[in-house]
Amino acid sequence: MAKKLFPDGTEVVPFYVRAIRSGPLVFVSGTTSLDSKGRVQGKDAGEQTTITMRKIEAALKKAGCKLSDLTQMTIFVTDIRDMGAVSKALGKALKGSVVTSTLVAVSALAVPGLVVEIESMGVVGS
Repeated sequence: MAKKLFPDGTEVVPFYVRAIRSGPLVFVSGTTSLDSKGRVQGKDAGEQTTITMRKIEAALKKAGCKLSDLTQMTIFVTDIRDMGAVSKALGKALKGSVVTSTLVAVSALAVPGLVVEIESMGVVGS
């Protein structure tokens, strides 16, 4: 089965792409609130989560998927105390959808100032 690639212009290395669809499965790479010029958007974990989820939604849409089709998310935070703000922002973005998820605290993300990164998987039409 051929994979379909859905780049978004933020790819910095040849092997990386924002989203890949393989059959009905859509995989979205670790996504942050960075803008197209590599600048951090959002002053806190809640705002960064909201921006990140908009980017994930756009990637899913290109691949024929919706946020309601998400089945799994892994959320990386630099401060576990941000769990409440992240959960609140995710609840608003997902609008009642239910997904499996894992929250992981990490010492840092790729760019200073980033406090949230999310990777996800969806099934088209689920």
